[in-house]
Amino acid sequence: MERYYLAVLIMAAVTFLPRVLPVLFLSRRRLPAALSRWLAYIPVAVLAALLGPSLLAPAGRLDLSPAGNQVFWVSIPVFFIAYFTRNLFATVLSGMALIALWRLF
Repeated sequence: MERYYLAVLIMAAVTFLPRVLPVLFLSRRRLPAALSRWLAYIPVAVLAALLGPSLLAPAGRLDLSPAGNQVFWVSIPVFFIAYFTRNLFATVLSGMALIALWRLF
């Protein structure tokens, strides 16, 4: 049983330390403007990497047919809603409503 506690403690340290150490070391320093601009693109790149395969190839192969990949076609107006409203609630709600309407018809 002690081995499980030790394993959990080690896993907690492995996930906690990489998050907290940069904050501790960089909290009092001013980052260069170029680095700050570069870091600003990381969330967008991660989101694209997560969404791209599930939107374009949900079954492991490229499928852009309306019958086989409804999520791709619904995501197009949802992206515009997200861009123009910049409201997470409106984006999620419209995505849910549009996918429900698509599957209804």
